[in-house]
Amino acid sequence: MDEEITDGYSEPCGQCGSVCWGVTNGGQFFCKNCHNVIERMKEVEDMSRFTVNSRISSLSSSKRKREVKGRAREWMICEGFQLILKLQAEALVDLGVCPQLKTDVLWIFWKRYMQKTRQAYTRNPVNILRGSAFTPQDQTSDTEVESSAAFSDASCHSETGSMMGASSVSGYSSDGRSSVCSGSMDAECYFGQKDRKNLMTMPRTLAFCYLALLWVREAITLADLLRLVSKGHIPYVNAHALFPEDMKFFGKDAMIFRVESIPSYSNVHRDAASLAALIELPAFPPVTPDCLLHPALLTLRYLMDANLPDKLHALVREVIQKTSMGTDSFLTFDPTERKPRLPCYDLQAAALIVVCMKLLFRLDDNVEWKLAKKSDEKINEMDHGKSKTTKRGGKMFSLRKWFMVVQPALERARKKEQQATAMQQWKSETPIIPSLKHKTVVLKRRRVVEQLQSSFKALSGSAPEQQASTPSSFTFLWGDEDGADGPSLHHRCLDYLMMNKKRIWHFVNRKYWHTDLRRCHKRVGTISVSWSLLCPGCTCGCWDSSLSCWV
Repeated sequence: MDEEITDGYSEPCGQCGSVCWGVTNGGQFFCKNCHNVIERMKEVEDMSRFTVNSRISSLSSSKRKREVKGRAREWMICEGFQLILKLQAEALVDLGVCPQLKTDVLWIFWKRYMQKTRQAYTRNPVNILRGSAFTPQDQTSDTEVESSAAFSDASCHSETGSMMGASSVSGYSSDGRSSVCSGSMDAECYFGQKDRKNLMTMPRTLAFCYLALLWVREAITLADLLRLVSKGHIPYVNAHALFPEDMKFFGKDAMIFRVESIPSYSNVHRDAASLAALIELPAFPPVTPDCLLHPALLTLRYLMDANLPDKLHALVREVIQKTSMGTDSFLTFDPTERKPRLPCYDLQAAALIVVCMKLLFRLDDNVEWKLAKKSDEKINEMDHGKSKTTKRGGKMFSLRKWFMVVQPALERARKKEQQATAMQQWKSETPIIPSLKHKTVVLKRRRVVEQLQSSFKALSGSAPEQQASTPSSFTFLWGDEDGADGPSLHHRCLDYLMMNKKRIWHFVNRKYWHTDLRRCHKRVGTISVSWSLLCPGCTCGCWDSSLSCWV
């Protein structure tokens, strides 16, 4: 009925310029587009007409309120996280991960977490709204509780479940009242919990995904997972924008679900280890030599990405064998141990390559350049026709040339990453309303921002559209193809770094240089593998070139 009252008033809004007027309960005109209220009121001729129209307007307003209330439903914080986990699992499956990750692994982990934190799948769930335990009217069936409690190796591999039905997972009885400070029912009480260390957070969604990837032994390391998140292939930033329309999002919900940065490697790794201990996971499937997380295969991938010679992989495999870093007991994650250790597979593989480079070149900023000069002289001799290849065949590897090829590629990749980070849309396109009181102000600010953005685009011209990068395990492309980052050095030889003495091949570099000559202890979850570099007999940092101390 507002159209009948505002009929004949065609003045544009002073804020947004649109002609779309409504009438408040007080009889004032307001813009339906920007909610701007003006002082104009409908002039009436008699009281009867005013009373009828006022009654109709009041009924219409109540009807609108009922319709808005009907579109929104009451939801819990755990439902929002479950929906985000579902979307992240679907994104991983679309990237090529096995479908069992979503139904057979991640869903089971999530149910176990809900049960351990007493949010669902238990006879006595915690009422977050009251901060105490209570017995809901609609209790979980005995069969479902028993199936969730029996979380053994067999159940982890075979139990299946659907991620649908998110609204029924919380297990709370609704009292029909929603929070006035948030769209969800328990956001305000979420921050008042005494024991908050087990509450769900956005970084923990990535920790759940990482644990699921480790369980199915996928070739996606934690660094790869964070890289996919930063490039937008996995929902994380502004994931709340994917919530259904009936899940109203405002107020304190933003403090829980809104993120404006990618979590660090150490934080996600720590959350994954703590979650595995919290939900009491059994021992993970062993990392066998055919698994792509094994250091023998992972180092080969990193050698190709770093444009290092393939011949270096033989030395890496020998180091893995001497240090026993390829055994199942060292690589398999077992949360049931007294002091569980979640291996950093990608960091260990990178550390192995660094150790092998130090065995060959010492890397003390002196010996490596002397060896590089020696290799350059031999390369010049080959160019002058004295010899085309080495004794074993193939061109020599020059550390100086490798540095000149890789360093510019790294700088270009770093600048490209910084530019992508600067252009990252951290803010959601849909404005987040902190409270109903400030709704009009937030909408007006958002409208001003959009107008300024459109004006700047019109003045500066259309910005070039960024092409979406295709997900890949490799960061660089080496070779002679178009778009390559530089020439490939994969097939270069390392003969000049070896010498034959008494029919045994030794390194030309006789010592291993280590900055700290004290004995290094094992450090869990760090990049350092220096504890395995010191000779247990002499505790020095100098290794014999024949690796005799490694026995």
